[in-house]
Amino acid sequence: MSLNYLIFDASDDGEGTGTWDAMASVRAEQLPDVMKEVQAVLDWAARHSPGPRGPLDEGGAWDADQQVQTDGDWTTVTLTITGPWEWGEALVARFSGSV
Repeated sequence: MSLNYLIFDASDDGEGTGTWDAMASVRAEQLPDVMKEVQAVLDWAARHSPGPRGPLDEGGAWDADQQVQTDGDWTTVTLTITGPWEWGEALVARFSGSV
């Protein structure tokens, strides 16, 4: 599955941990498709987990945060994933059609 709405932007902390932010702003009729993409990414992350999910500063190996905000006719969905750099890059490659 390639992503049609979510586009990831990565940042590396220089110590092997990365953060991948993706955002999509859509009208109501497109929201179910965006949420399917979010769920597909989270499902892949869980199946290929580098360890337990949870805040990294509390012992988690990876974590994700999802925000949904509606403003008029538009809904913005933001997904942030944090975890080991190689794992996150594999996640992004999986959904970019590179793998």
